Amino acid sequence: MKMKQKRENFSLFPYLFKYKWHYVGGVVILLLVDLANLYIPQFIGEFIDGLAEGGFDRERAVFLLGRLFAAGAVMMLGRFGWRFCIFGAARGIEYRLRNDMFGHLETLSARYFNSHKTGDLMARFTNDLGALRMAVGPAVVTAFDAVVMTVMVLLKMVLYVDLKLTVMAFVPLTLVAVGCYFYGTEAKKRQTRRQEAFSALSDRVQESIAGVRVLKAFVQEEQDFEAFEKASRNSMEKNLSVVKLRAVFGPSLDAITGVSLLLTLIFGGRMVLAGQVSVGKFVAFNSYIGMLVWPMIACGDCINSFSQAAAAFQRISGIFREKPDIVDKVPEGGEGLQIQGDITLRNLSFTYPDGDTPVLKNINLQVKAGEMLGVLGRTGSGKSSLADLLLRVYDCEEGALLVDGRPITEFPLAVLHRDMAYVPQENFLFSDTLEENIAFGLEERLRDRPELRASIKRAAKAACIHDNIMGFPEEYRTLVGERGVTLSGGQKQRSSIARALLMDAPVLILDDSLSAVDTDTEEKILENLMELRRGKTTIIIAHRISTLQKADHVAVLTEGELTEYGTHEELLARRGFYAHIYEKQQLEQELTAI
Repeated sequence: MKMKQKRENFSLFPYLFKYKWHYVGGVVILLLVDLANLYIPQFIGEFIDGLAEGGFDRERAVFLLGRLFAAGAVMMLGRFGWRFCIFGAARGIEYRLRNDMFGHLETLSARYFNSHKTGDLMARFTNDLGALRMAVGPAVVTAFDAVVMTVMVLLKMVLYVDLKLTVMAFVPLTLVAVGCYFYGTEAKKRQTRRQEAFSALSDRVQESIAGVRVLKAFVQEEQDFEAFEKASRNSMEKNLSVVKLRAVFGPSLDAITGVSLLLTLIFGGRMVLAGQVSVGKFVAFNSYIGMLVWPMIACGDCINSFSQAAAAFQRISGIFREKPDIVDKVPEGGEGLQIQGDITLRNLSFTYPDGDTPVLKNINLQVKAGEMLGVLGRTGSGKSSLADLLLRVYDCEEGALLVDGRPITEFPLAVLHRDMAYVPQENFLFSDTLEENIAFGLEERLRDRPELRASIKRAAKAACIHDNIMGFPEEYRTLVGERGVTLSGGQKQRSSIARALLMDAPVLILDDSLSAVDTDTEEKILENLMELRRGKTTIIIAHRISTLQKADHVAVLTEGELTEYGTHEELLARRGFYAHIYEKQQLEQELTAI
């Protein structure tokens, strides 16, 4: 369940508010535990004074011991209760925050992922979220407990024992407040650097594992290990800087506490000898001094946790502050639209958001519903950019790209992605079965159809991958590795084509999707496409003329401009770029056949 809030003003308050009663219950129970803990030294002191004064009867002893056991029982049950409430709330906040982060990431445009590394994003989902959970869970408990315990213990020391002795013991502890201020300032800086180093290390590991085949193929294991070692050393140094700071702060707190205990022994002992304080109260007072030690140490832990959480919050809020470049601009009634497949480009020009040079310049053409358009051009001529615009990965000028006579922005993104099947240049398969990968593009409700398996096989046969799949030990249940690494390039391409064909969308875009298959297989797939896609719009982007010659029209792009347009025969007759590439590829085929 997503928690909605204005992304530009991201706050943890809505998440905390959702668990307000958990926190209220946890704090109340924690207060009861602290009260029970506070009275234990007093009960022990009263027991000691009773013994020193000549003893007491059995009933009195049972009564005092009963109070001790009751306080212990409250502490035992209460510690379970506040952990259940507050730690449970912290886990719930972490769960919802992680879901919202992931959901928001899915709305962001390609530009964001082009400029942010996967390892860094993963670090925000793991290390940074963990730091926030510690802040809204254990650190909240520690901070509250430290403040409440300090106040209550000091009051008890004044009221039950002696004011002068309390002041004398507490004066050295005031130095802790000064130390905490400087510690907190420096800790935040070091925690930020530590988390950035962890992100860099995560990114290095992710890239190395993902590219392990390339590393081995080019014998770069040693160089990659050196790069990893450098990132690991940097992470270690940043972690050590945090540890060193804590190593100085912790013993300093212990030293201040030791001074306080020493003063208590010297001056408190004299007061006992002078009869101003009883032995039992002096023992209780020393117990209270010991109880003040934990809040002092807790101050350092709280500052460390909150400093780490502050750095993590900035990195996480950075994700929520990002706004998608591509948003729905749908007029009323647009949700019910269905794409027919008529596509018109009117003086279409496009420049990438982070670029200066147009990749498409004044493109004018029309693809009627049911036609097949081929797109040819050298690398970098703008072919894939055209596909990106059709899928609204990026936006062009309003009115430059029409679908069924309407500006493409009048179609909801969900409708565009439902009615436009796409096979990208870089085929991506998930770490799942081949069956699930092919059915991936279907809506959830369609996956429950009993005839789905037969439809998957038909799509696989049309993509000429069925025979390969049947040769695997588990056939369609065969698990493919990460990104489909266990399949060949041609098998991945054909699996992706089968996925797109199964959607049976009004528009199909193939972006150089037959480059890894042989010419015979390519011809079979094209014949199947001509049959299956009859009456539906198909756009094929390719480098090989053999892929395009059956298209109704072919558009030739040169450095972003439409330089040739027509049928296969018309373009050959013009003796231009298309004809030159055709002759060159024909010659290559003849040489290969020899």
